[in-house]
Amino acid sequence: MSSDALTPFSHVVLVLVGEDGAGPHDLVRMAQQGRIYAEFAPSQWYAEPKRLERLGYLSARKEPGRTRPRTHYTLTEQGREALRAWMEEPSRFSRIFMEPAIRLLAADLVGDEAVLGSLGPLRAEIEAHLARLDDADRIAGELPRRERYLRLNHRLARQIVQAHADWLDEVERELGK
Repeated sequence: MSSDALTPFSHVVLVLVGEDGAGPHDLVRMAQQGRIYAEFAPSQWYAEPKRLERLGYLSARKEPGRTRPRTHYTLTEQGREALRAWMEEPSRFSRIFMEPAIRLLAADLVGDEAVLGSLGPLRAEIEAHLARLDDADRIAGELPRRERYLRLNHRLARQIVQAHADWLDEVERELGK
């Protein structure tokens, strides 16, 4: 793929920059809050907006920060057009890498107890995701233009997290915990 091509991550950045714009530090914060949807390295949140600016999808300006000026990106018309073109493509089912399911498949190799031990910490992660979603719901009200869409996404995320919790209950019952 050419370095000028838009990737799924490029579209994530364009969407999160949104109407009001955002700096890389804002994108990293949003990514931490929404990592149930996707998880990317913080360095990507700094590199991709620069690349998108170079390609004309974003424009950048410096704004005062707490300790030094920060870059703030906004969508260009080319960026908006890229999002419109993306919407003309059919959405695909989300690619999901299910590490816990792969670990379960290893049970015949390492034993049920080892698998249960490795899956146990998921409970804390599930609770952490739910807490972040509670925070995200509180924040959604501060973003009236996106509130409706954020809340729909939060409901999907809660269902995904609950599915993990239900699956973990089932695995623990089946493996005899």
